[in-house]
Amino acid sequence: MKARMIHENLHVLDMDASLAFYKKALGLEPVREVGPADSSWKIAFLANDTTDFELELTWNKGRNKPYDNGSEDTHLAFAVSDFDEAHALHEDMGCIVYENYDMGIYFITDPDGCWLEILPEKPPESAK
Repeated sequence: MKARMIHENLHVLDMDASLAFYKKALGLEPVREVGPADSSWKIAFLANDTTDFELELTWNKGRNKPYDNGSEDTHLAFAVSDFDEAHALHEDMGCIVYENYDMGIYFITDPDGCWLEILPEKPPESAK
């Protein structure tokens, strides 16, 4: 048997803030949304044209305390084509929370505090 990873789920408190963050920080856009007519919950699947893997964001009406989406060790990683451009954008957004200069990577957080690893598409020679 072979399995193909298709999506990762994160629970969010503010769907609009999360959608705006993921669009600006990582270029992810909603590709489909589902939810009941009573709007008691909503799921948005985000993607871009670089992979078929999707990020699923789940929002529940009335939730006002943060979700436990895992610690810093539980994170998604994104390889970016222009590391310096991404770093400058994330620095401007104020979402960089940790940099590992020896490894040539850094981490940002989304509006719900989820850590996201950013690394260059091609690692620098010193990090190999």
